[in-house]
Amino acid sequence: MSFGSLARQMWHQIEPVHATLYFSPEAFEEAAGLGYDVISRWPSYFAWRTAPLGAAGSRLVAATYYSFSPAMIADHVPGIWATATPQQVLDARLRAMDRTIHALPGDLPDLKEAAELAVRTAESIQIGHRPLAAANLDLPWPDEPHLALWQAYTVLREHRGDGHLTALQAVGLDACEALVSFASVGAAPVANFAGRGWSPEEWAAARERLASRGLIDAEGSATAAGQALRDQVERLTDDLAAEPWRVLGEAKAERLADLNRPLLGAVFESGLLPATSTLGIGKVRVPA
Repeated sequence: MSFGSLARQMWHQIEPVHATLYFSPEAFEEAAGLGYDVISRWPSYFAWRTAPLGAAGSRLVAATYYSFSPAMIADHVPGIWATATPQQVLDARLRAMDRTIHALPGDLPDLKEAAELAVRTAESIQIGHRPLAAANLDLPWPDEPHLALWQAYTVLREHRGDGHLTALQAVGLDACEALVSFASVGAAPVANFAGRGWSPEEWAAARERLASRGLIDAEGSATAAGQALRDQVERLTDDLAAEPWRVLGEAKAERLADLNRPLLGAVFESGLLPATSTLGIGKVRVPA
């Protein structure tokens, strides 16, 4: 197995565990306690995910998130810091994850060894051009194994995400085009991308730009060239995510996956995560 393929497999293991932060009732309760409006998930999402960067402004967030509309980001950032400071958000984030993990179905497994392996992997990342990963790596490690594991997963998923943005830019896809092309290969229904804040006019303009490059057809589906471009993006993303898993090694990565499986199963059993996300896990083909 290539280490790029291993990186993709491990992403499938860690992404759902990380993502519970954005959907759990316990996290929304903690966000409400800070004063955030939780009718929509976006105020707390931007607070939780951005806090490691400090009191970031809208342009920094747009640069590091990329596929969100800058106008949507500006609706929330920097206003979120008037509600709570980044440190208050970070403290509440750990409380939220402590409560979320303990509320999962079944008994919490012993995660000490898993945390040790995940922290070792996270600490091996190369931080160049990885702002969100580096910001999370700057945070102190929690003492509790389940929280150290979650934080290490967060570093690793942001490391992959930072590299994904590099891959998108390398093939010439701007922020809105990245989503349109992703929808074109069936990663998720177009309606699922509405939460990223792009207007119908912006979406239509991005479709026209991709069509002019021969990447999508009149119905918005990927052409052969468009599919090949998305395969290139996925392959490059996997390759850019491979290094920490190369450092850990295949045997230890498999051990981490085995140790993580009960936690991952509890996440799926909880029903916290939406049935269809915009990540494309299970929908996007693995490039050969």
